[in-house]
Amino acid sequence: MLYLLQIKTMLDALYIVLGLVALIFGGNWLLKAAVALSLRLQIPKIVIGMTVVSFATSAPELIVSIKAALDGFPDLSLGNVIGSNIANLGLVLGITLLLGTIQVTKSFYKTDWPVMFLASLIFFAFLYIDGQLVFWEGLVMFSMLLVFLWYLLRFQDHAVVDELPEDDVPLPLYKTLLYTVLGGVGLWGGSELLISGAVGLATFFGVSERVIGITIVSVGTSVPELAASVIAIIKKEKAISLGNLLGSNIFNIFAVLGITAMITPINVMDQALLESDIYWMLGFAFIVLPLVFVPSKMRLGWRDGLILLAGYAAFICLTIS
Repeated sequence: MLYLLQIKTMLDALYIVLGLVALIFGGNWLLKAAVALSLRLQIPKIVIGMTVVSFATSAPELIVSIKAALDGFPDLSLGNVIGSNIANLGLVLGITLLLGTIQVTKSFYKTDWPVMFLASLIFFAFLYIDGQLVFWEGLVMFSMLLVFLWYLLRFQDHAVVDELPEDDVPLPLYKTLLYTVLGGVGLWGGSELLISGAVGLATFFGVSERVIGITIVSVGTSVPELAASVIAIIKKEKAISLGNLLGSNIFNIFAVLGITAMITPINVMDQALLESDIYWMLGFAFIVLPLVFVPSKMRLGWRDGLILLAGYAAFICLTIS
């Protein structure tokens, strides 16, 4: 019996490694497709980052949340989204900013951040009223996503300065589609492997469902955002990096929870989700705005990254303690 447990633990560790490799390649392929698509359609890269890239990198959250809710693990479903939104801003954006600064223009605080924060408030209100998300609430959230996407495609301007536009080389349409498919499959498959391994190890050590969802699973499903954002910022495609993170949080709430709630009601089982975790999510969603103005106006730098990472470390320590 002990031998079998050791084998399973080794397999879980292998799944984590293979998942990370698939996510890195998937992030790179998806980034190539996103840049090529923005060039071909003459759409600002921030829009591509908040639609194509965000949808693909939010696919793991969607799959995990629907499966968890249908299997009778609502806390895993909710914890996954809440934890992912926290990880996207605290962990992913924090790490991204340590690698380079992001110059921000006015559409960030006029459109992108307000919609992300509004989505967070709506999610909080729906959940706080009766401790559950039902069909009509899911329909409202998903409808708001469609309105937001329509607005982006019609009116959104550049939100971030692209440092190396001369590096943008148009790709043939078939290559763009191929990179999109390969990137999506790589991110989805890598996340599945990573989640499987991480949950297996966590279960082996006797961690609760909520803690698994809010920490390990959420970090696992945020690795696509991390991979895509780090690759983007290394390649100076910062519009996609910032847009991907903001868009992913919006997608996680409006699309992931919206679609999941329309399929099956999601009930809060562990009150810590309402008493602690969701407030952390609102806090991280809010703090991005003042960080854009202090200490350097309209810029996010390494100091902001350290603040976000410190906040995320505090959240993890308090959650598992």
